[in-house]
Amino acid sequence: MDETIITTEWDKTFPQSDKVDHRKVQFTNRFGITLTGDLFTPKNSDGRMAAIAVSGPFGAVKEQSSGLYAQTMAERGFITLAFDPSYTGESGGEPRYVASPDINTEDFSAAVDFLSIQNNVDPDRIGIIGICGWGGLALNAAAIDTRIKATVASTMYDMSRVTANGYNDSMDADERYELRIQLNAQRTKDALAGDYARAGGVADPLPADAPQFVRDYHDYYKTVRGYHERSLNSNDGWNTTSPLSFMNTRQLAYAGEIRNPVLIIHGEKAHSRYFGEQAFAKLTGDNKYLLIIPGASHVELYDRTDIIPFDKMETFFTENLR
Repeated sequence: MDETIITTEWDKTFPQSDKVDHRKVQFTNRFGITLTGDLFTPKNSDGRMAAIAVSGPFGAVKEQSSGLYAQTMAERGFITLAFDPSYTGESGGEPRYVASPDINTEDFSAAVDFLSIQNNVDPDRIGIIGICGWGGLALNAAAIDTRIKATVASTMYDMSRVTANGYNDSMDADERYELRIQLNAQRTKDALAGDYARAGGVADPLPADAPQFVRDYHDYYKTVRGYHERSLNSNDGWNTTSPLSFMNTRQLAYAGEIRNPVLIIHGEKAHSRYFGEQAFAKLTGDNKYLLIIPGASHVELYDRTDIIPFDKMETFFTENLR
């Protein structure tokens, strides 16, 4: 197992609930990477229960949004697991700060592995929640892992699409080729340096012409609202060459074959809303749902508990994890 330093104190960006029990756990994925998570269990719970694994946003850690979602859903009667993806946070993997559509999809299945063998979890009643970039990865996991009985994608990105095509599919083949040249040149630089350059997290200070959604990211990741010392977006960002694998991978290619229920949640004013709506259009069957939150932006669904539709998620999982 990977050697990782695990914190023992409560260092989340949200207050600890007195309604749930919490402990750190570790488990290993099929690539041999040890993942670290926070396991939340409703106090005084008994018997085998439904469980939910949670991860995201892209470039965040479990001490941020995913932990908040997990703790809140545990308050509502589910065993929940918020985990750091491979190569990030308190999870293992070298080199650090790498993202991979394949490995990060596997991370969700590894979380299902872990939950399914817990004595207090019903292995036939496991769901997942993916936030932001992990929303698209959650759909990819649901397409391959039939043990996932219900999936929520909240304020989702399709990271393969935005990496290969740019926002609103503004990048053409020539621009994509130029990006490949730049990224592969960086690989040579990294090989010469014996280290991996980082792309940088959220810009700080913000440029005067920063679009509103970048300002929203800054307000979350770079202020006391959501800053965390292990968060990539709060600090130095991903390994610069991480986009290469996403550019050649279509993670929603088999989304239409997901047979279990899916709920996609997006903010009405989110710059990323088209990812959720067009992912929903790929889904088939009568157990798929799209929920647009009036007036909400992308980032507000990270931590605004007055806006995140926890009631709807509770109902969705209760009905579909029977």
